[in-house]
Amino acid sequence: MNLTHIGLIARLELTQRLRSVSWYILLGVFALILLGVTALSFSVYASTEVTGAGVYSIVVNVVLLLVVLVSPTLSGNAINGDRDAATLAAVQVTAASTGDIMLGKLLAAIATGGVFLLVAVPFLGVSLLAGGVHPATLAVSLLVLAAEIVVVAAIGVGLSGLIARPLFSVAATYLVVAALAIGTLIAFGLGGAALRSETTSYNRPYDAFGNVDCERWETYTYEVPRFDRVWWLLSANPFVVLADATPTVYDAQGWPVDVFGQIKYGVRGAQLPPQDYRWDECDPSASQSQQQTPREVIDSTVPSWFVGLGIQIVIAGGLFAGAWARTSTPARMLPPGTRIA
Repeated sequence: MNLTHIGLIARLELTQRLRSVSWYILLGVFALILLGVTALSFSVYASTEVTGAGVYSIVVNVVLLLVVLVSPTLSGNAINGDRDAATLAAVQVTAASTGDIMLGKLLAAIATGGVFLLVAVPFLGVSLLAGGVHPATLAVSLLVLAAEIVVVAAIGVGLSGLIARPLFSVAATYLVVAALAIGTLIAFGLGGAALRSETTSYNRPYDAFGNVDCERWETYTYEVPRFDRVWWLLSANPFVVLADATPTVYDAQGWPVDVFGQIKYGVRGAQLPPQDYRWDECDPSASQSQQQTPREVIDSTVPSWFVGLGIQIVIAGGLFAGAWARTSTPARMLPPGTRIA
């Protein structure tokens, strides 16, 4: 592999995209969306003491959402698009190796996703000026966001090398990304609802005069979903990986101050098995003491972001390796009707 060749192929790929007017229109629409989201976020967190932290977390999640929505279109035809246009063979007969071509295409796809992050920098800067963003939150969230951009780009480039038709490879990229971002949520919801168990609610009964009877308990048994048995399905979700990896900042009551912490609290809370509910009107303090704060829930459960990111890397790496083998020359076997030159 040659760094000069990789840079040249990446530059050629980016030059083709920069010539398109639609690319600039897309970036303009992206900036307008971020402008509206930032304005609305400031109105939501205006009455809090950590306005900047809340706005920053929303903007980062919106950037990830738009990268997930747009990047498959830009990377899903990186290789088969050139093969379909009869330009790939011309590059393969040069001094550039298969590795140079693959890594150059990947680098261009990553740079394309990175442009969206650059467009978001002013909006992130405004949220930082508002205050409340912890340095660790800033550093880790940007690193994980960059890792997700690389993963989505590798999935798109990999499928573009494995599937002959550009339209099908773009659609397949969307399906894989949707399976991670939306399919995990669907599987989590359906799995938790299907796996149910019984739990019991305890309450003090009332006598004939409407007074609480502190000598007896009234019980009611019912079924509840068992999300604690399927919570791991969410570990590969890009938004869960981002939230779970980002350090959580709490307010004085132990509640997360940003969207990262709120998503993390929801996922970590799903790890806890359902417990019998007990409300004692004769001793309300004892009932309230059973409730855990979000900080206690997060501290008592296990992180899963590294497992989810590992799953994503395995999927992206496997697809990219398969595309590398399919793109290498001389090709032993190609799908029928594949254009060579």
